[in-house]
Amino acid sequence: MNRLSKAFASLAVTCSAVLGISFGAAAQDKSVTFAYQDMMTPIRVLMESGKLESETGYKIKWVKFGGGGDVIRAMSSGDVDIGEAGSSPVAAAASQGLPIKLFWILDDIANAEQLVARNGSGIKTISDLKGKTVAVPFVSTSHYQLMYALSEAGLSSKDVKLLNMRPPEIAAAWERGDVDATFIWAPVLDVAKKSGTVIASAGDFAAKGKATFDGIVVTDKFAAANKEFMTTFVKLLAAADADYTANKASWTPDSKPVAAVVKWTGANAADVPAGMAAYKFPTLDEQASADWLGGGAAKALQSTAEFLKEQGRVTELAPDYAAFVTDEYVKAAK
Repeated sequence: MNRLSKAFASLAVTCSAVLGISFGAAAQDKSVTFAYQDMMTPIRVLMESGKLESETGYKIKWVKFGGGGDVIRAMSSGDVDIGEAGSSPVAAAASQGLPIKLFWILDDIANAEQLVARNGSGIKTISDLKGKTVAVPFVSTSHYQLMYALSEAGLSSKDVKLLNMRPPEIAAAWERGDVDATFIWAPVLDVAKKSGTVIASAGDFAAKGKATFDGIVVTDKFAAANKEFMTTFVKLLAAADADYTANKASWTPDSKPVAAVVKWTGANAADVPAGMAAYKFPTLDEQASADWLGGGAAKALQSTAEFLKEQGRVTELAPDYAAFVTDEYVKAAK
């Protein structure tokens, strides 16, 4: 081989190596780690369908977490790109200045989270919680509502024995009889209600200006590099919600959509129809409205953060909670 041939051969090897690295990086970039929880919402059908993967070409790693606080911690460490979290952990994250954006309202919690007292515990009102053992995931929307409920009844966290537990742990503790009450969501809510009585609902406090919601948040880094994916994702989320709203009567315990919810959440099929009916799912237009991503969500986050600061759960408040909310992808999807 002459010197010129050797030079071309060397260049070819070098180019192949560079292209290999380039293509490998591109393939790696077309992946996303999504942290989800056990809330019963239409996104579970989207997860089961594989449409997000097929329409974007991305590899999706679905990872289940026990609570929103855990999701936020995983996002802050770089282990998760997109995740589900309640308004309380999102408010805490914003207060800490984490580089994330709320871009979709997964659900308006409404009556989907409730305070349940064990039958025989002697608890008939919120005031009766004094001296009792109450389980709740800390820094969750349920925790926020519970603290508001106690305050309204003239009690503080010192008046009850609060246990910080993830939903699966609460279910186990309830079955053992270790707790007197819990403020929680389905499917654990359904477990508690079988041997307990509902004392209050998140919807009761929402009517008093303490609305809570579950949302989907994304890291600023991922969103900036994957705008087309984000828009397609939002379109599919909106379609899933719309399909549920239009056909909820067909979501019977033996239906395929309910089977998908059961698979991804661990809920009992018989509990899914009523459990989902307790939530409200904003439409694409409602998402972009002043009630939600157009302003209302930021106000809710600020109100929640102020409450968390009073409780010592966050040390500082963010200057502007609107900086952690975006309607960019909802508008692009319309």
